Amino acid sequence: MPISRHFEIVYMLLHKKKITAGELAEHFEVSTRTIHRDIDILSAAGIPVYSSKGKGGGISLLDGYVFNASLLTNREQDDILMAMQTLVATEFPDTEEVLSKLARLFKKEKSSWIEVDFSPWGSEESYRHVFPLLRQAIADHLSLTFRYYSAAGKQSTRIVEPVQLIFKSNAWYLACHCLTSDDSRVFKISRMREIVITGHHFKPKPPVASIDLAEENTVRDAVDVTLRLSVEGAYRVYDEFSPAMITVNEDSSFTIQGAFPIGTWFIGYLLTFGTLLEEVAPEHLRAKLLAHLDVMRSKLGSGLSER
Repeated sequence: MPISRHFEIVYMLLHKKKITAGELAEHFEVSTRTIHRDIDILSAAGIPVYSSKGKGGGISLLDGYVFNASLLTNREQDDILMAMQTLVATEFPDTEEVLSKLARLFKKEKSSWIEVDFSPWGSEESYRHVFPLLRQAIADHLSLTFRYYSAAGKQSTRIVEPVQLIFKSNAWYLACHCLTSDDSRVFKISRMREIVITGHHFKPKPPVASIDLAEENTVRDAVDVTLRLSVEGAYRVYDEFSPAMITVNEDSSFTIQGAFPIGTWFIGYLLTFGTLLEEVAPEHLRAKLLAHLDVMRSKLGSGLSER
């Protein structure tokens, strides 16, 4: 990534008297033209870096220039290192080496205050590769193709230009421009399958209000729902619902009120509560849930009778 490359160029120049554009290009595996563009960017940022041509020429810093870490307070240095540790935890490219160099410049121990694993508990190893793949596609502006399963149970094949990863309501989403529907879309990552980077580069479009779009897609067909859960379900109530949705009743049971998209997914979600679920409203939702249970009872019962 350019930011880490710019930092490393300065770091290398601080430790070497002079270095050629060719050597830098070989080190970073980019063209000399890219290196000269980086030098222009650093100069514009106030770093006294210059290049000289001819025999013995190269790129160097102004004599006497040093990086003065004392210009930053101890707290500011800690804040910078913590910010870098956050990027390392999210496996952002090329940040581990930058963090190590900053820690040496600040003469501080490199201890991590955060650890992040994007994959769910018990997930397969293949799922752990999804986030680095999506990160690469977003950072390098590469389109993706995947199969998607909607909350209504419909399957579709999508080609998208990824924009941003979103974490909302205990789930990860991918905000993107969907070429299949020619519109901005937000897809739930757990429902994406066979994700492939196409290799096609795209020009990034102006960002959309991704969080708002995720909320809009979630509640577009939502219905006001009231649930009552027994006191034994407290661990799930506090894990899965916001405080504004929860009312504690006199018998210590819980009443949950909120808007939910009524579909196959939500019926299945309600079934996961089992005997913790004591009441469901409105009536048509309760009827759907009971009908679903009847179908399950019929299928499971016929399976037993065949044995």
